[in-house]
Amino acid sequence: MVQNILLKILLFPFSLVYGFFSFVFSALYDYKFLDSISFSIPVINIGNLTVGGSGKTPHTEYLIRLLKPHINVAVLSRGYKRKTKNFKAVNLRDNVHSVGDEPLLYKRKYNDIGVYVHVSRSEGIPAILMGAPNTQVILLDDAYQHRAVKPGLNILLTQYDKPFSKDFFLPSGRLREWRSAYKRANMIIISKCPKNIGEEERNKLLQQINPLPHQSVFFSYYNYQLPYYIYNPAQTVRLDPEVHVLLVSAIASTTYMLQYLNENTANLSVMEYVDHHVFSAHELSQIKRHFDQIPSKKKIILTTEKDATRLDLHRKFILEQKIPIFVLPVDVRFHFDEQEQFDDHIRQFLLDFKV
Repeated sequence: MVQNILLKILLFPFSLVYGFFSFVFSALYDYKFLDSISFSIPVINIGNLTVGGSGKTPHTEYLIRLLKPHINVAVLSRGYKRKTKNFKAVNLRDNVHSVGDEPLLYKRKYNDIGVYVHVSRSEGIPAILMGAPNTQVILLDDAYQHRAVKPGLNILLTQYDKPFSKDFFLPSGRLREWRSAYKRANMIIISKCPKNIGEEERNKLLQQINPLPHQSVFFSYYNYQLPYYIYNPAQTVRLDPEVHVLLVSAIASTTYMLQYLNENTANLSVMEYVDHHVFSAHELSQIKRHFDQIPSKKKIILTTEKDATRLDLHRKFILEQKIPIFVLPVDVRFHFDEQEQFDDHIRQFLLDFKV
């Protein structure tokens, strides 16, 4: 604890420098020195003010499932850590090197939608419309800080136990821009809430966030489902105290997931890596060695859907060695019976949209 405080003090001057440049960047757009582009198609952004961990991917998936039965949906992402450049349409032959883990996840789970990557959202949207003119709505994954595009609907996520209202700039904190940037949001989702949350806690969080009159605030949580074998979604396993779980993960935060696993398993081992880590062949061998050393006869390796896209780079090794890697799927639920209200907000935005 003391070391953590000392580290933050040492990093504080760098945070001030980061905050200054963030202020200048935002001011260029706020005072119209730089223009934000609006498009003649509904654009919904799902983003946050901090680095990682707020649940953008599951919430983007929620919107995909909500919208794709009714209209033609496209997702545009940066494609973080991909080795390719420029605009690219994601296809099932791609891997994380060519498109990044999140876009690949969207495409593999929802093959009937268009998924695209481009570092510039303002250039990526016209490119999508040129190649797929029947597109009716575009979801921007993690573009809250990309001011060159003015989305029709801006959804801001903030984590229940790490709200932006109590955070500070990188590197001593997790903020990517000033807290006041929350004012650009149309909707705010407090994500990763406990499954049981009362009105008193809700009101306390609302006071901390201090939403503006035009902003709707929702509280969401994760509903974990049965883990499935990485190469056969029909093959599932039920977690119980007899199963020894080796969790292998490289996401921004495993705290929420670990709480769930500790409640549903008696034996849990963890191998954690940095966010978006691309696993090497040597690391796969280490994971197998660690797994083989677990004395239990009833054991599995568990990972997230996003991690599975990166582990898949070693598909041949996994299959040859018969490594039992299971994937833990998750979907988003809303507290206070507000799921239908959230869905209605999205539908109404689309109905009211005018070119």
